[in-house]
Amino acid sequence: MYSGLLHAHSGLRWLVLIFLIVAIANAFSKKKSGVWTAKDRRPAAMAMGMVHLQFVIGLVLYFISPKVSFTEGFMQNDVLRFYAVEHISMMIVAIALISIGHSKAKKAAIDSKKFGAIATFYLIGLIIMLASIPWPFRNLGGAWF
Repeated sequence: MYSGLLHAHSGLRWLVLIFLIVAIANAFSKKKSGVWTAKDRRPAAMAMGMVHLQFVIGLVLYFISPKVSFTEGFMQNDVLRFYAVEHISMMIVAIALISIGHSKAKKAAIDSKKFGAIATFYLIGLIIMLASIPWPFRNLGGAWF
């Protein structure tokens, strides 16, 4: 089960990043003069849905992963500290920002504010996510897929 969830979590990362980039690009392209339609809501909602699905899988992994260990001295070990503290806390912040952006876009009365909320909050969330992914070049035991 662990191996399957880990592969799903690693592979789904690419879909999450693609959906976020599409939603952000759409929001920035229509921020000045665009009219908010159902076609504009769809990429933002899909990105948020993918982010939440990724979070649920990641949360299950958090509790069953051998990389998450709270043994004595785990804070001195870069890999254990990353998975036990840094990765999950930064991802929660990123997901919260994306959720706030989606909520603000739904509540905004002016179309430019809707696009602005998606563009701003999703972009900040994406940057935080990119910084807290265990990329292979960071030597944290992560893989490309």
